[in-house]
Amino acid sequence: MIYDAIVIGAGQAGMAAGYWLKREGQHFLILDRGREAGEMWSSRYKSLKLFTPRTHSALPGLKLEGDPIGFPNKQEMAAYLKKYAAKFELPIRFGSEVVAVRKEEGTFLIHTEREVFQSRALIVATGPFQQPRVPDFASHLPRDIMQLHSSAYQEPSQLQDGPVLVVGGGNSGAQIAAELADTRETYLALAEQPRYLPMSLFGRSLFWWLDLAGILRADSSSWAGQRLRRQRDPIFGYELKQAVKCGKVVLKTRAVHAGAAGIQFADGSRLTVRNIVWATGYVTSYGWLQVDGALDANRKVVHTRGVGPIEGLYYVGLPWQTHRGSSLLAGVGRDAREVVRAMMIQKEGIRNGKGTP
Repeated sequence: MIYDAIVIGAGQAGMAAGYWLKREGQHFLILDRGREAGEMWSSRYKSLKLFTPRTHSALPGLKLEGDPIGFPNKQEMAAYLKKYAAKFELPIRFGSEVVAVRKEEGTFLIHTEREVFQSRALIVATGPFQQPRVPDFASHLPRDIMQLHSSAYQEPSQLQDGPVLVVGGGNSGAQIAAELADTRETYLALAEQPRYLPMSLFGRSLFWWLDLAGILRADSSSWAGQRLRRQRDPIFGYELKQAVKCGKVVLKTRAVHAGAAGIQFADGSRLTVRNIVWATGYVTSYGWLQVDGALDANRKVVHTRGVGPIEGLYYVGLPWQTHRGSSLLAGVGRDAREVVRAMMIQKEGIRNGKGTP
């Protein structure tokens, strides 16, 4: 059996792609290494709350129930994705980790540990959160220091007694540090001073205002988009700011080295703690994508607005894929629609003997 399209990844990006593929009447399959829909959300730390309101946290075709200007938590998002997959009867095969993808004679061969699937088109929707990033110097720390990446952190009770250092200046690091500060001495290492923005303004979500101003729709190739891309993401909400002001969280400069004496920072200071939470993000890994021309010299995907240089190869869920909101749930739906439309245009061109349009 040869599918019209196979989607790799059943997170929000893969489901959005599935929604639009179904609207186009395509025969497709979604492959995912997890056990159920929403697993990525349910596995995150217990206190996780999105900084986007429900109006900007839904996929196409299904609203997120609850206060539209309220902020959903991780359990709500996991339940929403389960409901989404069921409502639209998306053909998802869980427990199917893709180990290799090749293309032979115009057909993609997608290898899992147990099966090989064939497809005329491939949509990679694995997203940017693939492999936890931890600095190399972390291995130099004494073994009695407990280390967790933010992807493995669940709640303060996981940690051993004593002070904790959170490394990383994103919103996850800020939320985790603010939570830990309620129960223990807490430090947060940042590359630069944080910039805070409110969650709401004048009774409206900040994202409502950003949408109104057109910032979320800023095209990735536009002057405004290029300028926004150079800016560091802000911290949404004032929980961390208040904790710093009260002395519950102590800010440190960027962590640059580690050893028996503890962590060393960019300003030359050192710190010894009992616990470290690495909120240092993720790295992408496409070693399984064994299609000539799909990756550049740095092993990064090559694409233009989600369309790869290889006929039939597409992506959904990349940051700034087409616009500022590409990383948001609402934005990924827009990107998925654009990619599926491009796929249908290319398919029609092939059918008419024109090749890639």
